[in-house]
Amino acid sequence: MDKQKDDRKDEEEYRELDDETLFVVSQSFKALSDPTRIRILYLLFNKELSVNEIADTLHLRQSTVSHQLRFLKNLRLVKYRRAGTTLFYSHDDEHVMDVLKQTINHALHH
Repeated sequence: MDKQKDDRKDEEEYRELDDETLFVVSQSFKALSDPTRIRILYLLFNKELSVNEIADTLHLRQSTVSHQLRFLKNLRLVKYRRAGTTLFYSHDDEHVMDVLKQTINHALHH
């Protein structure tokens, strides 16, 4: 009898994901599928940085960093604050950062 209750409970809890949710999830994984974006997010784990600081640290062109930050910002994975004419970026989604941290730990474990 308990197994039947558990089976019904599982059936009741499952519901199909709507198109918007599916799109956001797939875009989040797309963001994490690019090595440059991973490097940028990893750099922003604990520190807020300007585009120039990110470019210098990762040895990338400023235009490359700006392009990737725009992609990440559109997905709400990074945010910025303005100080004069400089924008300082930081991560904006702890959930995605947790996924990234766990994935990095998984890769380092092997």
